[in-house]
Amino acid sequence: MAEARVRDIMRTDVPIVTVHDTIGTVARLMAASGLPGIPVVDQGEIMGLITEKDLITRYANVEVPTPVPFLDAIFLLDGGRDFENDLRHVLAVTAGELMNAPVYNIRDTATLSELATLMIDEDVNPVPVIDKSLRLVGIVTRSDLVRAIAQIENAVAESSPAAPSESSPPSR
Repeated sequence: MAEARVRDIMRTDVPIVTVHDTIGTVARLMAASGLPGIPVVDQGEIMGLITEKDLITRYANVEVPTPVPFLDAIFLLDGGRDFENDLRHVLAVTAGELMNAPVYNIRDTATLSELATLMIDEDVNPVPVIDKSLRLVGIVTRSDLVRAIAQIENAVAESSPAAPSESSPPSR
């Protein structure tokens, strides 16, 4: 049996926004689609990606670094978050200002193992799917991959010999 490919599990109805669309437009599309991220496209090219985390960060409290003088220098103590990135999110008004770039894409011919490796190694979700012409043809999420894994695991379980049930009495 041939290994499943990204094209077998991707969603082909991909909502997109342009760099000029408002944050409100992005939020509405994301909520309506149920996707954890929306690609930002300009003239057919994927420019960036806006995720749920990006939208949520806009409403989180920004932790301003505390200046601490020490000898002839001033050090900034931060709260562990990237102040400049948090500020960028809060001040963004367009998709182009909020988006993350560059974007990790995956070819539609990639295997599910390659997709899983990309998602784990780069901590990305969702992942835009491109064809050999580098055109956006779909999008795939962790949830899509989990559904595929469930089907694969169920098929493996059904094809293996049944194990004796723990609740059945031992045979004599």
